[in-house]
Amino acid sequence: MEWVPPDARSAGEGLAHVHPDVPSHVHPDVPSHVHQDASRDVTSQIPQDIIAEAARPAAMQFRQMPATSPASFVTNRARTTPAMTHSRILITGGNGYVGRYLTDLLRPHGQLCIADMLRYGNWRFPPNERDRLRLEEVDIRDAPRVAALMASFRPQVVVHLAALHYIPECEADPALAVSTNVQGTLNLLLSCPEGCRFVFASSGAVYKPDDRPHHETTSELGPNDIYGFSKLHGEHYVSAIAAKRRLKAVIVRLFNVIGPGETNPHLLPELIGQLKAGRNVIELGNLSPRRDYISVRDAAAGFCAVALHDEVETGATRTVNLGTSRTYSVAEVVEKLRRISGINFEIRQAPGRVRQVDRPMLAADNRSIEELYGWRVRQSIDDTLKELWQAPDFAHGLVEKYL
Repeated sequence: MEWVPPDARSAGEGLAHVHPDVPSHVHPDVPSHVHQDASRDVTSQIPQDIIAEAARPAAMQFRQMPATSPASFVTNRARTTPAMTHSRILITGGNGYVGRYLTDLLRPHGQLCIADMLRYGNWRFPPNERDRLRLEEVDIRDAPRVAALMASFRPQVVVHLAALHYIPECEADPALAVSTNVQGTLNLLLSCPEGCRFVFASSGAVYKPDDRPHHETTSELGPNDIYGFSKLHGEHYVSAIAAKRRLKAVIVRLFNVIGPGETNPHLLPELIGQLKAGRNVIELGNLSPRRDYISVRDAAAGFCAVALHDEVETGATRTVNLGTSRTYSVAEVVEKLRRISGINFEIRQAPGRVRQVDRPMLAADNRSIEELYGWRVRQSIDDTLKELWQAPDFAHGLVEKYL
């Protein structure tokens, strides 16, 4: 069935999002809204030849473009031709954290369909914006529903942000993490129109822990948690199925996103939630892990740049990091927020918030996305923290649970 343009249809209602590996300060409670069918077999609908391809060692299966040197930057920029202005663009998890910012950036460039399962609440777009979007409440684990949406909308670009990424929840329910992050990704890949550009939001969590910034082609892969494993498996299927189904794929390994609009209790929502509730003793976990914190606005701009270019050959997959190449410890972030808020609060390490396994550092080598897509970091961590403190815009419950 053909899609009716927004001005001729009524707006529906929909949420989800993606976020990379985070340090061990997060709240240990796992959300209770877990789905009943999470334990179903995620490989039952996958052709055996694709399973075999995806099981090959990572070094053998990525069909990445050659590494690009700074000297060839101008040539690459000339070669990366923007997609047509009025493309049909599908954003999964578009009602979520990064998704809402990305929707705003992509709206002038085509017809947008936002697919979201509304896991964290209702649509977060203002009513006057909903009429210009096609909003679909969809669980990406539902293969027939995903296929029907693909057949109806016929996207030329898919930006796949939807995922289960809150680390404690992934650890507590691996079946749900895999059914969402792997099976859900497969459902999208297997129903994409041929020639579609598929942008997959992966994570820096796929890398093996290291004390240097991670590079896409030279750093070792080696996740140390369920979320990272599920994202790496998703990457394998993106590469294998893009080759078999003639898709144009880009894997974007996103690092730690911060800024207004968060939907899960990561470091900053936990800090700000407790402070906004009037507490002056803040409970956290480990304070030493260093992370690469990227503004949600810069993260959305990175996905936008990748989505609107058409430089990948049919059947090929390219991989880029999306971070800032700078790291800060949890303790340093706490001190920055102390200065910005003007509140002299105390930090108390709570044993229940300390992770048993936690990488000491996670940072992105940004050169590829800068050279290939012209993307740059625009917002400093201090500016982002100021904006976040002034207008957190958290999903309901992140502050309220401390009141």
